[in-house]
Amino acid sequence: MNWDWSAVSDFMPDFWKGLLVTLQILVFGSLISFALGLVWALLMRVPSRWVTWPVGAVTEFVRNTPLLVQLFFLFYVLPEWGLTFSALATGVFAIGLHYSTYTMQVYRAGIEAVPVGQWEAATALNLPLRRTWTAVILPQAVRRVVPALGNYVIAMLKDTPMLMAITVLEMLGHARLFSQEHFQFTEPLTVIGAAFIVISYLASLALRALERRLAH
Repeated sequence: MNWDWSAVSDFMPDFWKGLLVTLQILVFGSLISFALGLVWALLMRVPSRWVTWPVGAVTEFVRNTPLLVQLFFLFYVLPEWGLTFSALATGVFAIGLHYSTYTMQVYRAGIEAVPVGQWEAATALNLPLRRTWTAVILPQAVRRVVPALGNYVIAMLKDTPMLMAITVLEMLGHARLFSQEHFQFTEPLTVIGAAFIVISYLASLALRALERRLAH
């Protein structure tokens, strides 16, 4: 096997395009999963079955069906109902929705880990419920679950190639097209593999830095 550096050079413009798309998916998908996961977790604490049962059913369904099936459903079925979005927007929402059902469980564990005394102190101070959550409970809960949330960010990164199934050209998608056009597979796929490793490593470093900051 001969390594061809000219193939790497030729692939780089496509690589940067794919990297930009991959990072867009990762950033916006993470924001959706974090925000929606928190919403699910808070709704599951509402003292009403009329709220908790539907939320529990939806999140269980999403968590226990493959992400690929959800991508196909959102991209191919929703347009039949008059709801049409771009492939990228659909993919970002799908991956965010899918992982929100996992981050929901992380938030739930973090909230339950807050000492009972914190709730009692907020009640003794006669804090409004909204203030209790925003100033007392959630800051402590989120601090406890940052490592787990960071792990799901890396998991989302590894799942971004699935969006090829709905025509989103992220890093692997561009590598696949380049390989098929130039009949050179080793170089572009190796570059993509290295890129995933580097991004995952940088994400883990950022996570550790955030953990240290929150610990002080």
